[in-house]
Amino acid sequence: MKPYNRRLRILCLLLPMLCLSLLRPVPELRADPSAGASTDDREILQNSLSVVEIDREIERITAQQETIQQELNKLSGQLEDKLLQIQDQQSRAGAVIRSYYMGEREGLLVAVLSAKDLGSLIHMYDVYDMIMEHDRTVLDAYQSEYKEIKNTKLAMEKKTADLEEMKSNLIEQRARVSALQQKVDQGIASSSDPEALKNMIEEFTLYWENVGLNEVKTYFDALASAMNDLPEFIQNQDGAIRTNGTTYNIDIKEDDLNAFLRSKNDLFKQFAFHFGEDEITASGQSGTLSLEVQGHYSVEEQPQNSIMFHVDKLVFNGYELPDTTCRQMEEEFDLGFYPQQIVSFVKATEVKSTDKNLHVTLKLSM
Repeated sequence: MKPYNRRLRILCLLLPMLCLSLLRPVPELRADPSAGASTDDREILQNSLSVVEIDREIERITAQQETIQQELNKLSGQLEDKLLQIQDQQSRAGAVIRSYYMGEREGLLVAVLSAKDLGSLIHMYDVYDMIMEHDRTVLDAYQSEYKEIKNTKLAMEKKTADLEEMKSNLIEQRARVSALQQKVDQGIASSSDPEALKNMIEEFTLYWENVGLNEVKTYFDALASAMNDLPEFIQNQDGAIRTNGTTYNIDIKEDDLNAFLRSKNDLFKQFAFHFGEDEITASGQSGTLSLEVQGHYSVEEQPQNSIMFHVDKLVFNGYELPDTTCRQMEEEFDLGFYPQQIVSFVKATEVKSTDKNLHVTLKLSM
């Protein structure tokens, strides 16, 4: 039998099996594997979820450490180069200063003043001015190099402090993971069906990493996008801005904010904000997914005057995520708003939430 006929027969035999494999539905991990879990099992799952998230924080800190160490090495090299450069500039500047101290430049000035005619005066002045300009250039170069060295040293000190803080944070997070993992292991060991619980933990971890985390980020991304348009919403809202001399007051009603969000994204049709006493809650549910965010606003001055949202608590499908996840969401998504986008010459001085109302006080920025 010819080779191509043999290959054709093999292909004809494999083709139906290939078609069946393509038609077979791929299981989608859309339902929460922990649904129906007992209270004890949910506590173990809560701890295992915290382990996963703190592990992610450890990876992030480790990566940041490597980046900062590289930056520190680069700054160290730059400092060595600048120290060599300033040695040369220092000797040049020293020579210039000595010439003034010892009166060597006075002879030049006397020569200019003793010129006998206008042509000689102009020529001598040009020579004198050229020498003075050179002196200024030498001194300015020395000052510039010295300033750059000071700035580089300060930058190195800042990076070194950041690195030490990260190392301390890393040790703390590793200790947390170790303690939580021990609780998880103990829970599995005391379970009536350890294998089934292990499988549930693995499935739940996959569910969180492949579905849950993406869903949480989708909502935060939508919120951050909507916050960009919040100044325009406030300006168009009747009675939202009131003035009293040099003070501006902004009042945002809970119902108005929710209506605004729903007009921006269909995600918020099942998601709503609630303003309480010094606390803001945002929660909603879509199918088997539920999310609750608790936090508060504060006035911040750096890097610019703003009203920033801080995530105090983050709950996914009834499981509270660790503080590391809250901080990550804050860093990755900007949920604040900037008063100067509403009125350019003011700055926020106070923000507070009461029942169904958010109040912001602005003052003229002089």
